[in-house]
Amino acid sequence: MPRGPRSRAAVLSAAAGLLLATAPAAHAAAPAASPVPAAAPQQVRGHCGYYDGQATTRRGDTGDGVREIQCLINYWSGRSVLDGDGDFGPRTESWVAHFQDVQGLLPDGVVGPQTWKALRAA
Repeated sequence: MPRGPRSRAAVLSAAAGLLLATAPAAHAAAPAASPVPAAAPQQVRGHCGYYDGQATTRRGDTGDGVREIQCLINYWSGRSVLDGDGDFGPRTESWVAHFQDVQGLLPDGVVGPQTWKALRAA
C-alpha cells in the first residue's frame, strides 16, 4: 500500500465522512411514540399503568392493583416470575414477602403503603 500525503489525506477524508455519517443530527426529530394497547399498559420505572393507588392488597385480592404489584415485582426481578393475571395467590404472596425481606421491610406478604413505595422505587 503506498504511503504518502495522498493516501493519508484519503484516509482522513474517509474517517471524517464516517464520523459525520454516524453523528446524530442536531435537528433530528424525536422518534414517534408507539401506541400502547389498553390491555397492556406501557411499563415505566415505578409504574406499570394498571393502578396508581396504594390500598393495602393481600392474598385473595384480585384486579388491577394486583396486576400492578405483579408487574412491578417482575420489573424488579428482571424477569417474568409472576403471571400478570390480577390474582393475588400464594406465588404472588411469596414474591412480595421475598421483595419485602430484601428491601428491609417486614416480610408479611401484604402490600401496604411502605411496600407500594418500595415497589415503585425499586
